[in-house]
Amino acid sequence: MAGEKTYQQLDQFKLPPNFRGRGAVTVQLWWIVQSTLFACSPQFMYGWRRFLLRAFGANIGRNVIVRPTVKTQFPWKVTIGDHSWIGDEVILYSLGRINIGKNTVVSQRSYICTGTHDYNAVAFDIESHDITIGDQCWLATDVFVAPGLSIGDGSVIGARSSVFKNIPAGKICAGSPAVIIRNR
Repeated sequence: MAGEKTYQQLDQFKLPPNFRGRGAVTVQLWWIVQSTLFACSPQFMYGWRRFLLRAFGANIGRNVIVRPTVKTQFPWKVTIGDHSWIGDEVILYSLGRINIGKNTVVSQRSYICTGTHDYNAVAFDIESHDITIGDQCWLATDVFVAPGLSIGDGSVIGARSSVFKNIPAGKICAGSPAVIIRNR
């Protein structure tokens, strides 16, 4: 209709050059490996899943526990520190870099999201913004972390919380949006 505002035209969308960080063949190969060798591995085969992630460029520390139902877009953009645990059905949406510290727990069904779109751009441009989760943190079940944020060392994010701003070190937070409740 005449005079109608155009908000987005998806036929104008273009993926930025080298956005994935690897070629299309590597991306597709990872998705096949993740759906088969990774996802179908027995629960106790943590070393196998660490091996697969490292084979695709992830920086995985010692004794990291990654459950077979974890999914990540691009493992070469993921770093997980020593002795950290990544729970069942966690999504590491690694369009940008995800850095998870040592001795950190990301509990089941959490979603760490580095990707978004510029909703003001008619082409609905895709963007990535890195996320850092510090050492000795605990993200309880079903936590969402928005693009471009950091969670400071030792912080706890309560179950079903949504993190939309940076969290300082040593805080206990909960809610949607997550708010600081007290010091840890």
